[in-house]
Amino acid sequence: MKFRFVIQRNEVTKNLGSIKWMLPRSFASLWMTFFFLCFPITIHSQESFRVMFWNVENLFDTKDDPRKNDNEFLPEATRHWNFFRYRDKLKNLAKGIIASGNEYVPDLVGLCEVENDSCLYDLTRRSPLKEAGYRYVMTDSPDQRGIDVALLYQRGSFKVLQHQSIRIPHKQLKKGATRDILHVVGEVLSGNQLDVFVCHFPSRSGGQAKSEPYRLLTAKILKEAVDSVMKVRKHPHILIMGDFNDYPTNKSMKKVLCADGGLRNLMKDKKEGTYRYRGEWGILDQFIVSENLLKKKGSIRTSSKNVQILRHDFLLEEDEKYGGDKPFRTYNGMKYLGGFSDHLPISLDLEIFIRDDKGYYSK
Repeated sequence: MKFRFVIQRNEVTKNLGSIKWMLPRSFASLWMTFFFLCFPITIHSQESFRVMFWNVENLFDTKDDPRKNDNEFLPEATRHWNFFRYRDKLKNLAKGIIASGNEYVPDLVGLCEVENDSCLYDLTRRSPLKEAGYRYVMTDSPDQRGIDVALLYQRGSFKVLQHQSIRIPHKQLKKGATRDILHVVGEVLSGNQLDVFVCHFPSRSGGQAKSEPYRLLTAKILKEAVDSVMKVRKHPHILIMGDFNDYPTNKSMKKVLCADGGLRNLMKDKKEGTYRYRGEWGILDQFIVSENLLKKKGSIRTSSKNVQILRHDFLLEEDEKYGGDKPFRTYNGMKYLGGFSDHLPISLDLEIFIRDDKGYYSK
């Protein structure tokens, strides 16, 4: 006899014993695989899939990289960036990532403002995050600040098929080089492909109006990459995350990326903010998805209700100048504070629906 049932995340924890939420999903997956091989039943399941994005504010190691503009972040430099401060930064970031999970750490974590591969190795292998078993891919950009974007992923729930960096031309605008866009194609538990883009758009240095053309160009290049995916995928599942250095109402977001209705900004109606400037909260960090991810009967589903701006107490401090609170950052100018980041992280929950042998999805 075959049984059909829905496996909710809390039921997996209940039935398979004391699986700690901070451990990688792969542990639970191994138990489930063993169980279902021993007892032949039809699986009709729903899996929750959590995505996090975080601008981690200048994650630099303490070594001089001649290819990077890291002169401020050396032990003898003005910031006095030493081993102990670097170690504490890694611990803080690990704490923030672990706290963003529910019963599990997030399946995907997009990061920006990371110097190099060594920083990600230390974060995933030499910090409290090492037990989570993350793997990662990242860009190697010519950015003038020496920072890049990256994606951490859980191998048990996201199988990387391919990845590429998308270069942003800058000479035509007579600007310094910026970060590449990271495009990662992966397979989720339902067998569907998920196209993930991780971005860090050019800053507002020099003023919003003066710097806007660079962000408009970056948005145009990102939109062209997304349109290319939509042409080759029959049912594209596209997830864009990043620090866009623009708000949902700015031109790069509203009139370039989301102009034709193919993409939806899940943050546009959020009241809170991810970044505070002169006492005002704004949403620079955003999730944008393709229409297919918003369909009620799709194999991968989400909605704007599944977005959170993570406001854990330890990520915030009192804003003595303007009142209220603000992100507890690592540096305020050149003054070391020992905090986390000048941005708050954001998270998005997707639902992965796995087909049974009759081709139906669970509800």
